[in-house]
Amino acid sequence: MNRTRSEALFEEAKGLIPGGVNSPVRAFRGVGGTPFFVRRAYGPYLEDEDGNRYLDFIGSWGPMILGHARPEVLEAIQRTAADGTSFGCPTARESDMARLIRELVPSMEMVRMVSSGTEATLSAIRLARGFTGRPKLLKFSGNYHGHGDSLLVDAGSGVATLGIPATPGVLPEVAQQTLTAPFNDLDATAALFHRFVGEIAAVIVEPVAGNMGCILPQPGFLEGLRALCTEHGAILIFDEVMTGFRVALGGAQAHYGVSPDLTTLGKIVGGGLPAAAYGGRADIMARIAPSGDIYQAGTLSGNPLAMAAGITTLELLKGMPGLYADLSRRSARLASGLVERAHAAGFPATAQSVGGMFSIFFTNEPVTDYACAKRADAALFGRFFHQMLDRGFYLAPSAFEAAFIGSQHSDELVEETLDAAAASFAALR
Repeated sequence: MNRTRSEALFEEAKGLIPGGVNSPVRAFRGVGGTPFFVRRAYGPYLEDEDGNRYLDFIGSWGPMILGHARPEVLEAIQRTAADGTSFGCPTARESDMARLIRELVPSMEMVRMVSSGTEATLSAIRLARGFTGRPKLLKFSGNYHGHGDSLLVDAGSGVATLGIPATPGVLPEVAQQTLTAPFNDLDATAALFHRFVGEIAAVIVEPVAGNMGCILPQPGFLEGLRALCTEHGAILIFDEVMTGFRVALGGAQAHYGVSPDLTTLGKIVGGGLPAAAYGGRADIMARIAPSGDIYQAGTLSGNPLAMAAGITTLELLKGMPGLYADLSRRSARLASGLVERAHAAGFPATAQSVGGMFSIFFTNEPVTDYACAKRADAALFGRFFHQMLDRGFYLAPSAFEAAFIGSQHSDELVEETLDAAAASFAALR
C-alpha cells in the first residue's frame, strides 16, 4: 500500500508533538514502521490520508462497539451541540447518565463523571485511601490503569510496548506505596496482605487484562480477590475502562458474577467522546466532595456532548439483546482461527477471547500473566501485524494490547480476516 501522505504527516508531526503522537502506542514502536494517519471512519472501517481502507480491529481502543460514525450517535451529538458545547453547570443529562450506569452496573450505587480513564482510576484510588485511612495500593503486573504516578509500577499498555522499566518523574516514595503481584496469583496476593497487615487501602485489577494482551482471569481469581478484600477491610476496585459494556452489558463483573466496591469506566461510556466515570458503594462515594471531605473536581466533567453520545450508545446496546452472544462467538472464531492458521504455517500460537476482545500470542505455552506474555515472540507479532496491515486489516500495533470487534464485524468479515491471516502466515514462512 502507498502511504506517502501518512509518512509526510508523521515527519511533520515529530517536529511538533513528542514522538509525533499524542499517545505512545500510536507511534508503532512495538511493531516498527510508520503509523498511518486517519482521515475518516465509517462502520468497521478506517480510511487513511492516502485513501487506503482498513478493517478496524481497534475501534478507537474499544469504544466503537457499534462501529464508526453511528448515525444515531452522530445525530445526538449534533442535536446537543446546537444548544451549546459546554456550560460548567449541572445538566439533566448527567443524572440520566448516572441513572443508566447504575441500572446496567448495579454495584455502582453512586457515580461521578470524569473525562478520562486515568482520571477515573486516580480518583477511585484517592477515595479508597481516604475512606480506609491506609496508604498502600495493590495492583497486578502488566495491568495498566492510566498514567498516574502510583499506577506506572510494572504497568502494561504503552509502558510494556516501549519497554520502559520505570518512569523518571515518579518519586520513589510514591512508587513504594504500590505493591505488585502476578495476575491470576492469589497466593502472592494473600502473602502481601499478610506482610502489610492493615496498610493496603485497595486492590485494583483489570478483571480481564487488556493491556498485556487479552488475558482472562483464572477460575476463582476474581472471587478470591473479593474474599481477601472483605477479610482485610480493603476496597476492591475493578478497572472496567476497557471491559465495561465490552465483554457484557454489565461489564466483566456481570460476566463473572463478582461485585467490586468501586468501578472505573471509560471508552464506551462516552460513545467515542472523552468521558469516563467512577462509582460504587454509596457509603464510599458519599465521601467525595461536596458531600464529603475527599476532593475531586473537573471543569469539563459531564460534558453535554459526551453525555449525549454515551447515553445514546448505552441505550442502543440495551436494545440489542443478542449482541454480546454474537461478539463472543465471533471473537472466539477469530481467536481459534488465527491459531489454526498459525499452526498450519508452522508458527507457535495461542489466543484468548471474551466478549468483544481477543488477542493472539506467538507462543505455545498458556498465557496467564505478564511474565508469560513477555515470553511470547513480539518480533513475530510485528511481522504478522504488517502483513495484515498491507492486506487492509488493522490489528493492535503492539503485542501487549487487546484487539476488539463490534456489531459491524459480520461473520463474513471474520472469515475474510482469517483468509488474510492464512496468506500473511504463508508469506512469513
